Amino acid sequence: MSLSRRNFVGAGVGVAALGFVFVGAGSLAPFVRPGNVATRNAVGYGALVSDPNGILALPEGFSYKLLARSGQTAMAEGVHPSDPDGIGVFEAPNGGSVLVCNHENDGEEPFPVPVVEALTYDPGAKGGTSTLIVDAAGNRVGQYTSLAGTNNNCAGGISPWGTWLTCEETEARAGSGTNTKDHGYVFEVDPASREANIGKSAVPLKFLGRYSHEAVAVDPATTQIYLTEDAGNPNGLYLRWTPPNGYVPGRESLRRLAEAGGGDTAGRLQAMKCFLGSTHVKDLSEATTVGTSYRVEWIDIPDRDARTTSVRKQFSNDQITRARKLEGQWWGDDGAYFVSSFARIIYGSANSHDGQVWFYHPATESITLKTIFGVNPNPNAESGHFDGPDNITVAPQGGLILAEDGDGVSHLVGVTSQGRSYPLARNEVNDSEFCGPAFSKDGKWLFANIQSPGFTLAITGPWTRPSNDAA
Repeated sequence: MSLSRRNFVGAGVGVAALGFVFVGAGSLAPFVRPGNVATRNAVGYGALVSDPNGILALPEGFSYKLLARSGQTAMAEGVHPSDPDGIGVFEAPNGGSVLVCNHENDGEEPFPVPVVEALTYDPGAKGGTSTLIVDAAGNRVGQYTSLAGTNNNCAGGISPWGTWLTCEETEARAGSGTNTKDHGYVFEVDPASREANIGKSAVPLKFLGRYSHEAVAVDPATTQIYLTEDAGNPNGLYLRWTPPNGYVPGRESLRRLAEAGGGDTAGRLQAMKCFLGSTHVKDLSEATTVGTSYRVEWIDIPDRDARTTSVRKQFSNDQITRARKLEGQWWGDDGAYFVSSFARIIYGSANSHDGQVWFYHPATESITLKTIFGVNPNPNAESGHFDGPDNITVAPQGGLILAEDGDGVSHLVGVTSQGRSYPLARNEVNDSEFCGPAFSKDGKWLFANIQSPGFTLAITGPWTRPSNDAA
């Protein structure tokens, strides 16, 4: 199996505030395996059965509901926007779920996030988030705009106080396309209600920097925020924000900090620099063996708003550590798991791979390579090899669910706790990527997106621990 492209969904610790709890906590420790060993296939939930409706192939006994389709499903304002991507799932008081859904619109998509007064950052931009209300039976019962006027909202992460941090994966400036403001920021969306976001969600958290954000993970003990940059030419950075003295975390605390005097540069934003002994590690692709551990230092960002030079270009390769397409991450085991989705020598990496999973441990200021996947030899073949998993979630039943975003056939891919991979679902519409897999609190429903034509889906079935038997 190859782990590639975009995303661990960042996660913090669940809270009971307003009845919302983050879904999907767990540990990735079981997925450590020796380097240079190909991932073997498992039975999982069994062979996929073709869908007579031509949307989603699932194992026997599983079914799905189509919650929304871009351009067709009505919501409080307009229709379900284009390019649904990352999803933050929260428990609702009625036993249902609240889904805060990113829309990765960069200006070319046919169905923008509707511009709504007091929820819009830039009326010239088409991205943002919509919030879906789903009952305990997996039926969509409502949907509304929670943030509009942002650009290319890809992934994000859950805060410890139960909000969704949505990330713009762009460096677009005012005047480019139809943009009237600079983009490349993080915004905070409250899942409680539309009203909870009025005058609030459209405030950019500029202290987290302006660059091609992918995902965030928040340390609940320190409120330090870890950020991945999905970028190349040169390869991206792994960053950390440390709050200023006197900062008190909680709902709306980040927005208040952003709006306070000096809020644009509040706290410290730093880039990771790694060492093997006393030798500087220039790119994470230098590591080829599971268990490789690097000491970490943090280097201040000279200009976090990138007024003249992109953040990652403010450093020479000797000053920091880079990685190709740093994607998703997830907080657990008192640290942050994060992904370098793939690397190629032709793109400036030291070695080629189709995915690294790293663990940053703040207590020891170190990162350790937990898993590495070799290059998939044939991503177009339906042969048990998978290419380009992007978003990621931890399954309540054990193991991982990955969303493919590569070439050829597209799957939701399961990985058992013993490290074997299996297909959980197959896109039968086209070869568009899966996005945003995340479970309901009770583990009954797995929510996911097919980015084009823009399906938001709820999947259910006989969720038990998937079989690790060889396929």
